[in-house]
Amino acid sequence: MRRKKIPMRMCIGCKEMKPKKELIRIVRTVDGTIEIDPTGKKSGRGAYICKNDRCIETATKENRLSKALDFQITKEMALSIKKELSSS
Repeated sequence: MRRKKIPMRMCIGCKEMKPKKELIRIVRTVDGTIEIDPTGKKSGRGAYICKNDRCIETATKENRLSKALDFQITKEMALSIKKELSSS
């Protein structure tokens, strides 16, 4: 039997390749809002990040999230994303 292929994605915080199911997807939707996508199926430009605080901090501090989503993220948006991710 063939083994099932596990989709891998890179965390924008630590730059490590991990299985897609271990990461959280953040999406910039067509109308320009930033949302957390728990299903991984929302349409829009997405970026993956680990669930730990260090990766979230690095991604926002070094503007990696802004570059990945091709959207200027304000400090308020970054704080709300951190709150949502830490509560989930």
